[in-house]
Order: sequence, then C-alpha cells, then structure tokens
Amino acid sequence: GIWKFDLECQQKYGKMWGIYDGRQPLLAITDPEMIKTVLVKECYSTFTNRRTFGPVGFMDKAISIAEDEEWKRIRTTMSPTFTNVPIIEQYGDVLVNTFYGNILGAYSMDVITGTSFGVNTDSLNKPQNSFVEKAKKLVRFNFLDPVILSVVMFSFLTPLYEMLNITIFPNDSMTFFKDFVIRTKGNRLESNQKHRMDFLQRMIESQNSKDSESHKAMSDLEIAAQSIIFIFAGYEATSNALSFIIYELATNPDVQKKLQQEIDAALPNKVSGWALSTFDVLVEMEYLDMGSQWKFSGYTQFSKKNKDLINPYVYLPFGNGPRNCIGMRFALMNMKLAVIRLLQNFSFQPCEETQIPMKLSTHVLLQSERPIVLNVISRDMTISGA
Repeated sequence: GIWKFDLECQQKYGKMWGIYDGRQPLLAITDPEMIKTVLVKECYSTFTNRRTFGPVGFMDKAISIAEDEEWKRIRTTMSPTFTNVPIIEQYGDVLVNTFYGNILGAYSMDVITGTSFGVNTDSLNKPQNSFVEKAKKLVRFNFLDPVILSVVMFSFLTPLYEMLNITIFPNDSMTFFKDFVIRTKGNRLESNQKHRMDFLQRMIESQNSKDSESHKAMSDLEIAAQSIIFIFAGYEATSNALSFIIYELATNPDVQKKLQQEIDAALPNKVSGWALSTFDVLVEMEYLDMGSQWKFSGYTQFSKKNKDLINPYVYLPFGNGPRNCIGMRFALMNMKLAVIRLLQNFSFQPCEETQIPMKLSTHVLLQSERPIVLNVISRDMTISGA
C-alpha cells in the first residue's frame, strides 16, 4: 500500500522526493521541521488550502475541502460541537449487548449517524437500513471509476463535470443526505419538543443565534456537507483503528490484562450513567491513552514519561496546525469508550484463523490483508468467535 511505498522512497531518496499522481506533481517530505513549516508556520500565508480533487459538487463546502475565509468561518462555527459523550456511550451499551461478526464497523456507523444526524440507524441489527446503505456507499470509492480516472489524468475536465453535476461522490447518496438535513431541520423547527444535542441540532441553533447576523452561521447546504464528511472521514478510520487495537490486545495478553485492571479500578461498577465525568476519567487512564495511540508504533513511547519527548511533527495521526482534524478529540473519545465497554465485558484471544503477524493489504487505506478473526471470551468465561 501507500505506507510501504513511502517507506521505500524514504530509504532510497532520503527526507524528500517527488512523484506524479496522474498528471499532478507531488512533493513528499518527511523532515519534521519542514512539516512544521507547512502545517503551522506558513499555514495562513502559503499552505492554507488542501489539494483540490474534484469534481465534488456541494461538498466543496465540507470543512476538509473548503478554502480560505470560507474554511475559517466553518471551522470557527464547528469547533464547539464535538461534545457528544452521552450519545457515544449509548452505542457502547448496544455494542456490548450485540457483540458478534463485523461489529466494530456497525458500531462506528451508529455513532457517526447518531452524533451527526441524531438518527438511530441500528446498523448492528439492521444492516439493510436505507440510511446505512447510503452512508456506506459514500465511503466505497472505486479508484477505477471512469470519472476518478479521467480527473486524475485530465484535471482540466473538473469544471466541465461540475457544470454537468457529475461528482466523484455518488449523487444518490449526496442527494439523500442533503434532503434529509433540510427535512429534519424543518421538522425540528416546527416541533416544540426538546431535541438531543447532536451536531445537526447545534448547527440549527447556530443559524438562529445572533452569530447568524455576522455571517458565521452555516447554510443548509454547508451543514449537509459537514455531515457527509463526518461519515466519509470517520466510518472506516474508526472501525479499522478499533480492529487494530483489539488485535494488538489479543496478541499481547499481558497488555490486555493490565488495561482491564486499569479500567476496572477507574470504573468498578461497569454501569452506564458515568458520562458526565467520563472525560475526566479518560484523561486519568494513562494506559488506555497509551494503547489507543500505539497500534504499530509501540505503546510504551506514549507513556507520560516519554510522551513529551516525541516530536509532534513525527507522529501525525490527526495532522497538526490550524487545519488539523477538528474531530480528533471526538474520535479518540469514541475509540476509548468502545475499548472500555468491550474490555469491561470481554477478553480477546487469538485462534487458529488469526493471522500472526498481521499482514497489511495493498489498499489505499491502512487495513489488514485478511479479516481479523479472534476468540471473544466473556468475562464470565463464555467463549465465542468474532
């Protein structure tokens, strides 16, 4: 995959090399100081925007694609919205009660749709839900798709595709979510009921606040674009990361046991309803923090003793600088809450079908070559496969 190619290039060419992505020249850099210059020091003067890859339709308003002042306004408006621990915890309970099969992907989908749209898709039990199907279609990029290939080779076609309403995203899914946001907003404004504080509700309230007079509030189309980018950015990334963490715990039983001991000591009652104090609890759980960041890096370097010694521009899971991932805290809390709920109730062990060591696929995204198969042992000693 890309990660292996980058490692080979670094070994061959050093800290900087150039490649072509279709007709687009790219400069790859691995020098931490140069990375800091790009992400932080010259972010606003030279490197404010990200590479354009289109056509994207109204998704040009998504926070990861928007440019210049439009991006700054959207970022400022969205920054206070990632505080949905009670909603995440709700799906953690469902995760424990229905743990089987490709459960982590379903959990990731339910959290994203619940916190973004306020929709209980229950993809754990209803994978054919139309909302789930449209969301999954968004993240299934086919890089051999004629539109994507033509844009890679002939980028000058992008304006033409935009005029023809042709995008690299599936139009039916984009239309579905755009219409859903507009319809849901209308229903909520007409209702006198109190709605839970998901992302969509916060954005609706921002439209009706005094900030709307200063042009900070987002339009309906901008809200739809942010909701879609949450699915696109968070679904597979979260489920893959959780899969890697559980695999590493299963193949390192001493680490798993120590983490369970930390969780049991911090949360001895194994019950819901601790969401109000969750963030403080998570901050204090050092071993959990180490484990959620280690994956392929070796978890001990993320201890409190060693963490300050790490150059922040060497380890960049969420980027850095003004355009770092706005959902970083949300994503980490999402994964940590899932790990807590799972390890409170289960232990994990390798089985005959477990690939050891894990081999990574050649896919663009970082994922295992084969499905991760483990034994799941309830902490009351009931054994099952997953």
